Amino acid sequence: MRANPLALLPLLLFLALFIGSGVYYQAANVDYAFYQISAPVAILPAIVLALLLGSGELNQRLDTFIKGVGDSNIITMCLIYLLAGAFASVAKAVGGVDATVNFGLSFIPAQFVLPGLFIITAFIATAMGTSMGTIAAMAPIAVGLTEVSDLSVPLCIGAVVGGAMFGDNLSIISDTTIAATRSQGCNMRDKFRMNFKIALPAALITLVWLYLQGTDANITQDTDYQLLKVLPYLVVLTMALTGFNVFLVLFSGILLAGAIGLSGPDSYSIAQFSKDIYAGYTGMQEIMILSMLIGGLGALMKAQGGLEFLARQIERLTSKGDSAAASPRAGEVAISAAVALTNVCTANNTVSIIICGGLARDIAERQHVDPRRSACLMDIFSCTVQGLLPYGAQVLLAGSIAGISPLIVIANIQYTWLLGVIALGTIIFGSYAAKPRAQLAEY
Repeated sequence: MRANPLALLPLLLFLALFIGSGVYYQAANVDYAFYQISAPVAILPAIVLALLLGSGELNQRLDTFIKGVGDSNIITMCLIYLLAGAFASVAKAVGGVDATVNFGLSFIPAQFVLPGLFIITAFIATAMGTSMGTIAAMAPIAVGLTEVSDLSVPLCIGAVVGGAMFGDNLSIISDTTIAATRSQGCNMRDKFRMNFKIALPAALITLVWLYLQGTDANITQDTDYQLLKVLPYLVVLTMALTGFNVFLVLFSGILLAGAIGLSGPDSYSIAQFSKDIYAGYTGMQEIMILSMLIGGLGALMKAQGGLEFLARQIERLTSKGDSAAASPRAGEVAISAAVALTNVCTANNTVSIIICGGLARDIAERQHVDPRRSACLMDIFSCTVQGLLPYGAQVLLAGSIAGISPLIVIANIQYTWLLGVIALGTIIFGSYAAKPRAQLAEY
């Protein structure tokens, strides 16, 4: 495939319009500055530019775009959006969110709410293997906490997204872990141990910071609750921890929350249940449209050689010299940069790992980078970048549930920033000797 740097221009145009317009309106003191030009609209000129830059028949370019929109990863995310929105809407309508928040606050002191939120979310994501499903389950609870305390929405949502990214990054059943270990030819457990040494310090620093932010937190209302209304969340979390499919988990939560509402003394009807499900769907409309359009734009950039250009530039930087002059540090930088830049273009950490897998393995072999280390770095930097993208699925989902700008969400996810910084520190100051691939177990 030919390498074409111009194929990356559409992404730059989208970011300039999306972020630039928000900054402009913010400087002009316009309320809801980042909502004046919505992301699904800001991306349209970028898509037009990508179509114009392509070669071949227009119908072929449109076909590439449509295939990107309908990619299985994109459709999976959209279905999770729908079920997450429906569950959050129904659970809130029947009083489940308020009851769950009060239930938690009756056991956890106010000053430990933020660290507790991070730990619980991280535990669920590790067991569940998906940050999206975890955010869908925990974000409504985080928002509910802000309604009964003086904690801010961005702080609570940031704790949830950070915990979800921590768990997803470490989970041995996560699709990112599977993609990284398979492409590099190492054992999941070995990658976990190496990954944990970097993720744990970032998590501990985050917990300290969250504790300091919530030290003076006050509960502003009574914490009475009905245990029955807590049941949907308990069932959802239990099913997630026992490894059930995320779709089954969320669908079961919707049915259970609806059943509790219908069996209660309040006038909750089948018609209202239906309306609440649909309200949850419509609340996810913007991020669904954006995710699909991002998928199409990414497919166009890949087909036109944008990702190939990035790969070749990285390979050029790491192929100088002979094997005797191999530099593990240079190899680690190259692998990290390749997956990070690809993730910026695709807005999907799993896809970015799959795309860069072969290149990263080649770099690792040439520069004597331990396969466990290369798998670890791929997973970490794809996770870090994913948590910093205002158009990334996790940030969009959390922002949609909380009703805040994706950029505000990003500014409050301390864990992902710290994870990236610590990982960079291990590259600069660390020393990891390569282990022969023959000694590594293929998964």
